[in-house]
Amino acid sequence: MRHGKIILMAAVMAALAQVGCAPAENTNTTTANTNMAKPEATPDKNAITAEITRIENDWPRILKEKDVATVRRIEADDIVLVYPDGSAGGKDQDTKDIEAGNLTYESWDISDLAVNVIDADVAVASLRITVKGGKYKTPEGKSEDISGQYRSIDTFARRNGQWQIVASAVTPVRSPVAAASPSAAASPSPAVKASPGEKPSPAPKASPRRKPVPPVPATTP
Repeated sequence: MRHGKIILMAAVMAALAQVGCAPAENTNTTTANTNMAKPEATPDKNAITAEITRIENDWPRILKEKDVATVRRIEADDIVLVYPDGSAGGKDQDTKDIEAGNLTYESWDISDLAVNVIDADVAVASLRITVKGGKYKTPEGKSEDISGQYRSIDTFARRNGQWQIVASAVTPVRSPVAAASPSAAASPSPAVKASPGEKPSPAPKASPRRKPVPPVPATTP
């Protein structure tokens, strides 16, 4: 009986020794796989360019039809706008102007449109806008001529699957040649040629949102 107990204890000791020598399970496999960086999906630049091009080319229709619903969808709530006269605005001002029909035109053409895709969720569009017969009705009820050419830079971000404009800046394109004054054209003196590196100063063009400066009254001596 005693001999049997000794054999049983020896078997238990041998089993415990084998368990102690067994290699420890690698518990870091799951953690390592979790922390492994996943490669970012390559953006479909053609699809992004096509969508942003469609949005930009839709602006003439939006203005003509006063489509405020589309403006609310494609402009971010926190959009930053810079108008041609340097003033800043936001989504509320844009929607109010479009809904009230404050912007009207005979033709509104978009050209030189280029889209720079930064990544799958950010892109920048640059374009030229040519407006003919354009009018803007100011809050004071006055009508301002906004005809001319403009350059626009629009920054887009994809939020919840929808491309939205988060920032936009518009600047007027100055005429490269100044119009000759009537007195200069009637003068018999020969025209003076400008030096090759010298360009005539561009004629200033009124910005759509710029208020006219009232004339200064003459002082009686």
